[in-house]
Amino acid sequence: MDLEKQPQPPAAPAAPPAARVSPAEFAPADSLRASDADRDRTADILREALAEGRLTADEHAERVDLVYRAKTVGELQPLVRDLPAADGAVGARPATQPYAYGPEVPDGPTDNLVAVFSSAVRKGRWRVGARTNAFSLFGSVEIDLTEALFGQRLTVINATSIFGSVEIRVPQNVTLRGTGSGVLGSFEIKAAESDDPEAPVVVVNGYAVLGSVEAKPKKGKFVADLQRRLRKHLGH
Repeated sequence: MDLEKQPQPPAAPAAPPAARVSPAEFAPADSLRASDADRDRTADILREALAEGRLTADEHAERVDLVYRAKTVGELQPLVRDLPAADGAVGARPATQPYAYGPEVPDGPTDNLVAVFSSAVRKGRWRVGARTNAFSLFGSVEIDLTEALFGQRLTVINATSIFGSVEIRVPQNVTLRGTGSGVLGSFEIKAAESDDPEAPVVVVNGYAVLGSVEAKPKKGKFVADLQRRLRKHLGH
């Protein structure tokens, strides 16, 4: 038989090229890499929870540390899952709530007050940052907030005293909270809760070693008409 005259079977159609699929299309949402904005939004929720008393200062510090160690969205979600603002926290910026004393501003640089065999004082009319570190070694640090301008609801002060002292004074009508420990020293926070739910919240954390850390309201000093004062200070 002449093989050259036999009909040849039709060629099978070429398979279409496989579609290119990016890893993000099949990866679960919680395995996506977290962005800096995702971490900041989660930290904002934790700060609000601390201001409302939903988290203790220790819980807040522990969770914030985990926030900035998180690599994926899935690692961020459990940190705010038990908080009321957690829905849509990662990936969508929640609406900000205006405060009676002025709009909340992005966190600026951390203020540092250091006294080594010396003294450091911050008082008078000044704008309080969101975070302040106070360190005293054979010295004294004084932080007087009674005439300060609060541009944000929550202010955190980390105080460390070694053979020295850190004294913090706040207006009588703000909320004062904190936690810390003294090792052969004194760490004393005279906690106070403001009657105004929109009042600033000052949280003092830290420790004292053969020294003292003290934070308390200053009688007769009140924060009043903060919005007007803040706008005047900013020149608006």
